[in-house]
Amino acid sequence: MQSLCKSHFLQQVYRKIDGAVLKSRNERNLDCVITFQTESILQRFMLRFDQLSLDCNDHLFIFDGAHAVGSYKADLSCRNTKTAVGSLFTRTNFVTLKYVTDGWGTDLNGFNLVITAVKDYKHDCKEFRCTMREFCIATDLVCDGINHCGDESDETSFPKCSRDDMGTIFGMSMTLFVVAIVSGVLIVCAIVVGISVCICRQPPLQHQNTNLPPDCVPVVAELSSTGANGAGGRKLPENLLPPAGLGYSGSLRARLYCQAK
Repeated sequence: MQSLCKSHFLQQVYRKIDGAVLKSRNERNLDCVITFQTESILQRFMLRFDQLSLDCNDHLFIFDGAHAVGSYKADLSCRNTKTAVGSLFTRTNFVTLKYVTDGWGTDLNGFNLVITAVKDYKHDCKEFRCTMREFCIATDLVCDGINHCGDESDETSFPKCSRDDMGTIFGMSMTLFVVAIVSGVLIVCAIVVGISVCICRQPPLQHQNTNLPPDCVPVVAELSSTGANGAGGRKLPENLLPPAGLGYSGSLRARLYCQAK
């Protein structure tokens, strides 16, 4: 309220609204007047308090019109409670508030006032119609977290009004979803690094030892032998002698090849 009550030329301008919430918290030495107007002349205002706890020297005057003159609709002070006041309706499309406070108070003093422009359903209601009330409110006021209808129907009539589903992805809050994505990326990176380390540490294949040079493969040495018992010929190494026995009188040929790998 204190910000609305600052002394400047806009204070004298009628504020056209579909809905508003006015809050006061122990504001002292105020004496201001605020006027609100509906967008359409077919509308009027409903006023309802979510919290009302005024000091006995503080007064909130409500006028059914564009000026704080004449008789007021309500004079609210410490004797009034939100339950006793209930919902107030204007007959015109204007409402004027005059708020007067003294220089003393506590943090418990103040109010939360919900002001809503309503239209009787008989006037071609094309916007949101409240369930328990015979009037309509602007569609922009639906699912905004504020009970404009007074029966909560503007906050519970649609699935999208569920506060639990707002700002979620796959049923998770935005923060939890981001944490899950980052954790998944880190886990995948850790797996890739682990596999790479295991491959790099794998020992090379062991080659079988051999008495021959690595680039040569022995086949057979070309040798000759005459005679059945090898007489008259060159003596062969033991590992290259022909098989013993008859029938081996011819020449024995062999070759040794070295193949490059």
